[in-house]
Amino acid sequence: MCQGSAESTCGEAVSLEERLAFTVTPLWRLSYEEQLQWKQEQQHKILIQMSNHLEQDSSLTSSKGELAFPVLPIVPSPVRNGYRNKSTFSINKGVDGNPKTVGFYIGTGKGRNIVCIHGDHLLNIPSKHKLVGRSYEDFIRTSPLKPCLLFHDGGHWREITVRTNSAGNTMAIVYFHPQNLSPNEIDVHKESLVEYFQKGPGTVCQLDSLYFQESTMTRCSHKDSPYQLLYGEPHIYEEILGLKFRISADSFFQVNRAAAEALYMTVGDLSKANEQGTLLDVCCGTGAIGISLSSRLKKVIGIELIEQAVEDAKYNAALNGIQNCEFLSGKAEVVLPNMLATMHSEKALTAIVNPSRAGLHYRVIRALRNNPNIQRLIYISCKPEGEAMRNFKELCGKTDLKRKLTGKAFTPRIAVPVDMFPHTPHCELVLVLER
Repeated sequence: MCQGSAESTCGEAVSLEERLAFTVTPLWRLSYEEQLQWKQEQQHKILIQMSNHLEQDSSLTSSKGELAFPVLPIVPSPVRNGYRNKSTFSINKGVDGNPKTVGFYIGTGKGRNIVCIHGDHLLNIPSKHKLVGRSYEDFIRTSPLKPCLLFHDGGHWREITVRTNSAGNTMAIVYFHPQNLSPNEIDVHKESLVEYFQKGPGTVCQLDSLYFQESTMTRCSHKDSPYQLLYGEPHIYEEILGLKFRISADSFFQVNRAAAEALYMTVGDLSKANEQGTLLDVCCGTGAIGISLSSRLKKVIGIELIEQAVEDAKYNAALNGIQNCEFLSGKAEVVLPNMLATMHSEKALTAIVNPSRAGLHYRVIRALRNNPNIQRLIYISCKPEGEAMRNFKELCGKTDLKRKLTGKAFTPRIAVPVDMFPHTPHCELVLVLER
């Protein structure tokens, strides 16, 4: 079996489109069964590495390098193609040299070999997203304004993000660098954007929402630079496990809805939630995990950095008639230690953490480790071989007085990979820690 790479496949040169496919979806030439087998083996290797990092604790690994806890078979994604509900298209020079090409680029700025390729052939992106990307390209090519490829080089038009739901609703978010334009000058171009998508050729996209964000940096939060609704509905809605969730322009939501249901059901089964228990949902996003488990629990407390996501989480709980959920806004490393210090009476605490690839802040780890009431912790990691490895060592390693890790160590009990991202090397790893 020859899977190939971004540069060659079985010794033969590949096209730019194939290079892009190998960059975005490296496993695209494997059958889905082969992809699952490969991911299962990779997660097993990562867990062996994790166990070996835990102070060489002999209770976790045997002399043969086998795990002391089971890794269940990977949970497959119910949908394999076109599963992404959020895609961001970049702008750069295309194969023909046109700097107003919308797609995904390969190459590097350092290597001065960046080229932007249309993503029409990519397996994980739905056709609706590709249509919006192509339409945006047509629009900016008729605009007198230049694209913003490098901030210091000027230009205005930047990426476009497309969000869709299972009902077919579509939200587009256009990012724009104002440079030295006045608000009145910017308004002219906003009006032309609305005209294009509402009455012009862009009507084929049937956008339900069109947002615009003026951004002078790579990524801006709504707080830094508000998302401006140019027309349409302010939100789209998605249904997960029979519950309805509101999605804002910048809210985090799992990119694969069907696989998210499989993930939440897996977490629910592993959480052993009970009606006397309290769940701490750290990095809760729009509250999907906590809300989906709330009927089994006495109380859910969610913590999330992005304020808009917290507003969505509160709204989602009310929308579904759920009254035992509380959502707090702020940095987890600030909110969680202070909150746990006041929760001495809670004896049935379970924590679920679902951080970004950067893992959890050390102060969050210390607060979880040092609270004796937390007997079960479920760590959901999208990159367990990265910074999460440090987290695992801090949660499960020996007492470290110097770093104030004085609580009893957690022990890994069971792991379950969940395939959220077919055709890519990535999957979510659900790891249950107990003490």
